Amino acid sequence: MNPQTREKLMKVSTATLCTALFKRGLRNQFIQDVHPLDPTLPNMVGEAFTLRYMPAREDLNPITVFNDRNHPQRQAVEQCPVGAVLLMDSRKDARAASAGGILVSRLMKRGVAGVVTDGGFRDSPDIAKLGFPAYHQRPSAPTNLTLHQAIDINVPIGCGDVAVWPGDVVVGDAEGVIVIPAAMPDEVAAEATEMTVFEDFVQEKVLEGRSILGLYPPTDEQSRTEFAAWREARGR
Repeated sequence: MNPQTREKLMKVSTATLCTALFKRGLRNQFIQDVHPLDPTLPNMVGEAFTLRYMPAREDLNPITVFNDRNHPQRQAVEQCPVGAVLLMDSRKDARAASAGGILVSRLMKRGVAGVVTDGGFRDSPDIAKLGFPAYHQRPSAPTNLTLHQAIDINVPIGCGDVAVWPGDVVVGDAEGVIVIPAAMPDEVAAEATEMTVFEDFVQEKVLEGRSILGLYPPTDEQSRTEFAAWREARGR
């Protein structure tokens, strides 16, 4: 990812990115029912590296599978690139954990940008204290083997009803997680940055008591002129 694009995406909201993508005909890029364990952290930004779970079959999913160093869950944790985000397709089923505190800690120490599942994490109170971006549906204490069988690494997945391809750009904030197709992060980041500047201006004026009519969107010349002056005065 272009470093300038990453920097821009660190400063814009998923709400603004949703609007920028909507303008491009993309209506379903916000991962549903996924929440940050620590909403006070800065934005999470990185390219998607994926892990797909399927329903567990008991004869193939005993506790001893973790003795295999090639187990897909373990390999995903060890292979996820520095600066990437590990996204897990857990079929929106949080009855068993997608991962726990030890694996998430390993991702953090390896320099991964964050982790997302549409299922749940075990050890969630510990994960919330790591200072590492982690998003899930809800806490879930049972081991993943109870219901999930890790089956594929770095393939297209569905996560919270969003189609995710490896290399797509993932952004998370205090509201949730959005997926930007790999072909368009530069243009989307640039537009979202411009939208953020304008929305900051609008928010300031609304808090001063202004009506949104003519201001948002700026349909009169006075609002456009006022915004240009506001922006210049703040060096934005």
